[in-house]
Amino acid sequence: MNREPVLELLSSYSQTWAKGCFDHEYFSTDLEQKKLTEFVSFTRENEQCFDRHALPGHYTGSAMVVSKDLRRVLLTLHRKLNIWLQLGGHAEGEHLLPEVAMKEAQEESGLEKLRFLDYESILQDYQTHLSDMAPLPFDIDRHLIPAHKSEPVHYHYDVRFLIVAEEPEPIKVSDESHDLRWFSLDEARQKTSEESMLRQFAKIDHLRDRLLTV
Repeated sequence: MNREPVLELLSSYSQTWAKGCFDHEYFSTDLEQKKLTEFVSFTRENEQCFDRHALPGHYTGSAMVVSKDLRRVLLTLHRKLNIWLQLGGHAEGEHLLPEVAMKEAQEESGLEKLRFLDYESILQDYQTHLSDMAPLPFDIDRHLIPAHKSEPVHYHYDVRFLIVAEEPEPIKVSDESHDLRWFSLDEARQKTSEESMLRQFAKIDHLRDRLLTV
């Protein structure tokens, strides 16, 4: 399996979010650098890292779907975990994680008019524009998945992308979900205590504030 594309994604993440572009209780340069080191080591050491059955873990691709004004997020009440999360799923052998994230976003929402948000040039102290490369990861997170039926406990190495719903469309709850809803960011914060979710909401706030000043 070709691991170079994900290593390039991690490199672009290291030049943006991992440079400490803002301060927040759920976000720090040290934490982002630690996660990056874990992800790079995992990728280099595991040739089958995109295989959903690979242990001790494997890659997933996720989509934080937002409204164009960055004031609302689309969250799913995950069927297995029973918590509100961004959309996403297993790479299933696919090494191009942006494509995984977009596919999952469309399949789990019923939305068709989606696009990656090209936001990297507005990040603080970041000068080099990466629009000719793959979409910039919005967040990375390694989390433990509990055992389920014949599936043992394992890690998901999740690479997340910020995806915009271009215009209002009806949403459709998929088989992966108990529910699917749009929330304001304040409402979304009331639905979860997951630190990685709260970190993503803080990042959205930061981007919206930056967009208003550039």
